[in-house]
Amino acid sequence: MEITAQIVKQLRETTGLGMMDCKQALSECDGDIEKAIEYLRKKGLKVAGKRSARETKQGLIESYVHMGGKIGVLVELNCETDFVARTDEFKLLARDIAMQVAAADPKWLVPEDVPADVIEKEKSIYEE
Repeated sequence: MEITAQIVKQLRETTGLGMMDCKQALSECDGDIEKAIEYLRKKGLKVAGKRSARETKQGLIESYVHMGGKIGVLVELNCETDFVARTDEFKLLARDIAMQVAAADPKWLVPEDVPADVIEKEKSIYEE
């Protein structure tokens, strides 16, 4: 399949990643957007794995409550130094993440509710 600028743009809008990463993922996956998203997730996990040895002992817990208490989120966000944890930008990031979690409308609240096929698919992505 030909990789057009339109399909690259669509993948960029979906993932928020750069043009070259999206174009490479689409090339590797024969233009299939769903496969390209999975490819990019796996690639991102490999990069994260390289950084996982670094310790993040500092951070904060931020809460977000919306709609008169009907929706609430707690987020723990960690970092490497207390200098970062004390900045207004870090606190704002934690708050924004909590708001995004609330807006994402999670499908399941407890791990026991997640279907087995979804768990297996996610495990295969992490294992690669």
